Amino acid sequence: MSDTTTDPRVTVCAAESAGRPVSELHEPRWVGLGEGTEVRRLLPSLGRRMVGAWCFVDHYGPDDVAAAAGMQVAPHPHIGLQTVSWLLAGEVHHRDSLGSDQLVRPGELALMTAGRGIAHSETSPAAHSPVLHGAQLWVALPDAARGVAPAFEHHADLPVVTGPGLRATVLLGEVAGARSPGRVHSPLVGVDVVAVAGAAGSLPLEPDFEHAVLTVSGAPEIDGRVVGPGTLLYLGSGRRTLPVRAEPESRFLVLGGEPFAEKLVMWWNFVARTGAEITEARERWQREVAGGPADTFGPVRGYEGDPLAAPALPPTPLKPRGRER
Repeated sequence: MSDTTTDPRVTVCAAESAGRPVSELHEPRWVGLGEGTEVRRLLPSLGRRMVGAWCFVDHYGPDDVAAAAGMQVAPHPHIGLQTVSWLLAGEVHHRDSLGSDQLVRPGELALMTAGRGIAHSETSPAAHSPVLHGAQLWVALPDAARGVAPAFEHHADLPVVTGPGLRATVLLGEVAGARSPGRVHSPLVGVDVVAVAGAAGSLPLEPDFEHAVLTVSGAPEIDGRVVGPGTLLYLGSGRRTLPVRAEPESRFLVLGGEPFAEKLVMWWNFVARTGAEITEARERWQREVAGGPADTFGPVRGYEGDPLAAPALPPTPLKPRGRER
């Protein structure tokens, strides 16, 4: 998925050493995406830039798309990150410049590693379900891996961990000995948890990780705090278990990872370390959009329409400015 805003802000990120449990509730900001899709953006935010290597979190829907085109995001580029597409309802057709052509359904992991450069599109198929609901997540690649060759993985069979009233699907990383087949480049975890009505249980956590919870439906009580849909509860680190209660049936994502020590510059759909890298990536993409040599990203074959042009760079230099605004 793309950040399609016409005035993307520069984001410089560096994870602080959490080291202790906290409880910070973050409300989303609404952002337009492609044609007719509006999303709740939870990361990056004013109060929280990253959770482990997770550096971008959008939650969209549930949207009634029975009489609409649904998701329509034209080809766009990425560098220095992995995209994690997770559907709760509906279908999305993924195409990329590697030649991948995959229809993604609920419960299936679409994991794209941009590495040194990739382009992709995401669209609802012409014949699609009446409801579209999901999350789009980015994982920042550590410096040692950000120049890897681009790749795409699709996993329809993911491990599941169950407990009293809880069912947890492991998107990435490992929980209670169950490991996702998705390839990661830093210690992290992503879990989709369904809590039945009346559930009272707990989920094991890695105490060295920092964690956050994104509620996608219902209103679970997480560590004694009710977390409404579309909000993100940052939990810090130092926790071995996550207490969960649910009066109505609830569903939420648990995202976590080892605090990310490197500073990042995020702009539009790029994750880099310097403003010069961002500028070069933008120039390369614009040359490809104009019909020049596809030496970094490449065309997305099978998509009918024009790719997204990169927005203008901000008037001030893109350079690290620290975590705080």
